[in-house]
Amino acid sequence: MPIRFHTVSLAVLAAAIMPTAALADTVADSTFTESVTVTAQKRAQNPIDVPMALTAYSGDFLAKLDVQEFDKLSLYTPGFIVQNQSPNNPGLVLRGLTLDSGDATQEPRVSVFEDDVSISTTRATYIELFDIDRVEIARGPQTTLFGRAALMGGVNVIQNKADLSGEYFSLGAEAGDYGYNMVEGMANIQLSDDVAVRFAARIKNRQGYVDNLSGDADYDSVNTEAARLSFAWKPTQAFSADVIFNYEFDRPTGTSFKSGTFAPMDPNTGTIIGNLDHNSGMSLNTTVAGFENNKKLGLNRKVWDGKALLSYSLSDAVKLTSVTAYRRFDSEEVFDPDGFAQPLLESAEDERGDQFSHEFRINYDDGGRLNAFAGVDYFYSNVSQRVPLQFDERMSLSLLAGQDALLQNQPSSFFSSATFVQGYAPAIIQGLAQGLYYKNFGVVYNMPAATALGIAKNLKANHWEQAENFGKTKSVDLYGDVTFKVTEKFELEGGARYTNDDKLSSYAGSTADRSVLGGLIGAMGLAAPYRDAVLGGLATAGAGSLTAIPASVLPAFALFYQPTANNGDKIAKSFNDDGLSWRFTARYAFDKDLSVYANYARGRRPEVLTANSPSTPFGTPDFTPVAAEEVDSYEMGAKTLAFDGKLRADVAVYTYQYTNFQTSVLVNNMPTTTNAGKANAWGIESSVDWVITDWADFFGTYSYNRARFGGTSIYKGNKFRLNPDHKLSAGLALHQNIGGGTLTLLPTYTWQSKIYFDDDNDIAALQSSHLLPDTKQDELQKQYGLFNARLSYAPDGAQWTASIFANNLLNQKYIKDAGNTGDDLGIPTFIAGEPRFFGAGITIKTH
Repeated sequence: MPIRFHTVSLAVLAAAIMPTAALADTVADSTFTESVTVTAQKRAQNPIDVPMALTAYSGDFLAKLDVQEFDKLSLYTPGFIVQNQSPNNPGLVLRGLTLDSGDATQEPRVSVFEDDVSISTTRATYIELFDIDRVEIARGPQTTLFGRAALMGGVNVIQNKADLSGEYFSLGAEAGDYGYNMVEGMANIQLSDDVAVRFAARIKNRQGYVDNLSGDADYDSVNTEAARLSFAWKPTQAFSADVIFNYEFDRPTGTSFKSGTFAPMDPNTGTIIGNLDHNSGMSLNTTVAGFENNKKLGLNRKVWDGKALLSYSLSDAVKLTSVTAYRRFDSEEVFDPDGFAQPLLESAEDERGDQFSHEFRINYDDGGRLNAFAGVDYFYSNVSQRVPLQFDERMSLSLLAGQDALLQNQPSSFFSSATFVQGYAPAIIQGLAQGLYYKNFGVVYNMPAATALGIAKNLKANHWEQAENFGKTKSVDLYGDVTFKVTEKFELEGGARYTNDDKLSSYAGSTADRSVLGGLIGAMGLAAPYRDAVLGGLATAGAGSLTAIPASVLPAFALFYQPTANNGDKIAKSFNDDGLSWRFTARYAFDKDLSVYANYARGRRPEVLTANSPSTPFGTPDFTPVAAEEVDSYEMGAKTLAFDGKLRADVAVYTYQYTNFQTSVLVNNMPTTTNAGKANAWGIESSVDWVITDWADFFGTYSYNRARFGGTSIYKGNKFRLNPDHKLSAGLALHQNIGGGTLTLLPTYTWQSKIYFDDDNDIAALQSSHLLPDTKQDELQKQYGLFNARLSYAPDGAQWTASIFANNLLNQKYIKDAGNTGDDLGIPTFIAGEPRFFGAGITIKTH
């Protein structure tokens, strides 16, 4: 179970210190309070001896709560939030800082490891949790321990390795409503005294839970296959080797981006077929002819890796460790960012990458006062992100001009009719041009009717353009850490990591033809006579074609992504960055079962060079350096084991100050990373595991995190995105011996306070510069709670367990994301949270 060491109240800790409390070396036999050995500090330790806020969950605990993915794991972890928009686009949050950008040039803030190998590239981070030994979640700056990405913490998934102790297997299956089915299995085989092999796999499917009112497959389904093959070799007592291969394949249906502006409708007739409720059915444009080879909405993601973990003991005190890994992912998601069925805008994200890493470490521990480790890391990453989009210029014109009623009430064919092209469109063009020109120059411009009509006739039903960004990193880290026991009860610890990066950021933009609408908007930024010359060209027949009118005569305008030289050249810029991070800790142990600690840590996120679209066709990409983020964190905590091992509790109090906070803003209607200045936070995290009686166990967690922008930040006073001030979880396991077995009822409740989905907190004044400002503050989720329950039965002496379960038993409605790409166009979209699910399962284990 968990060793969630960050928790309870001061009153509980005080009670645990009382002389009447009998302390034990072992934990009482119970459902949850199991001992977990952790390795967060590069050595095996009891969590009570680790001077940081650390949560450790055993694989058995994950299985008992049916935690199969990171988002469910985060429900029971203080200070940890995971937003699962799709396996391709998760948001992982530790103490308010988020890992979710897919930009190839970006650096993560939260480090995710799999057996000490970084998997922090967001499009490859989300993995199935199966056949797991344990998961460790360390909070606070951990760059000295977890590396470059652990600005505010790290998550390390430790998988079960091939076991030399014998042969055994396990099988499990679940089924439920929404067509849910899951099958998993594991087999461990000892081939000889020093060689073993282990294979584990999971296949999981569930139909979408958001109704597709058009009759196609429902949205937000699950279709996952994952497998692992591992080998162990231990020819001597001093040397051991583990070789592990992982593979995962995800193919869910489209993500349910639902418009908050346009109700679901039939694009063939214009008939309204739904409502604006975020959790009700919807209708998206499933396929646009010719876009991404006619692929339907949905994700196709493959992730695979291989790693070799080698360990050699030079002596009882000195140990060498080598970790070598290669990882690759290919992920393409086609989505409908406008959130309704008109073919207004279709987009995709195609991200690919590979990475190689090698770590070599030496540990020293002779059982005396000194414990130390030092090492070197080499990391190579090569990632690309391709974002194609296709839009209807006629519909986009209507949106830009505020003609929402046309988009909502008319069939798609209306925008090809003479009524629109020769009637509505010219008038809309004249009004839009007048407004844009006045905004830019303060002068009224009246476009000639003939020019407006010529431009209207050239607007296209399908305009395609694309942006690509590339990030290549070669990094070398040197790190070390020393723990010194001043006395038997008091110890000091210090560690540092130096990082040197060579980076290459690249950008390429291209367009299939000329965007007449993009040219119109561009012309309104030009003074006469250049304005009139461009408008004259746009009104000429064939203006949308680069063949009919080459770019040498009329610029190759795009609307969102201006093309680079030669309509697609890849332009690169290199830079170097280096920096130092550190931590200092003091720990005092009253005895082996009660300790307190204090630490100070400096975390650092490396400098980045963002690559964005040129401001003009065939121009130079906008390469913008953003200074390295730095955070200074101060933390104090206490951990205890009491009442004959029946109570485990911990509490941590912290504060941190942040400089050079990197966030995203719209520049020329393009998301751009910028320096938002200073930020600060303070908070409390706690957890408790308590064996109340031989028939009842309790566990609970609570965290408070007040994270706000400060200083002269453009977002001063705003909350960090995806960050609730309050978050808690509680569970009660009730056992009863019935019919020669044990019946266990496990209800759990998780709750969080209000969150915003963007750093601007959806404040209208902070969006006034957008081409289409969003003036309604609705991109938030108010406080809500989820009640889950599981009833299981295990016969005495048998090897099987059967269970029934219900998730979100009260069918609480909530959203898990809002804003998204549609928000950049003033039409935010919303993604519904999971409804109530029922199911049953059975597990067979021989070990």
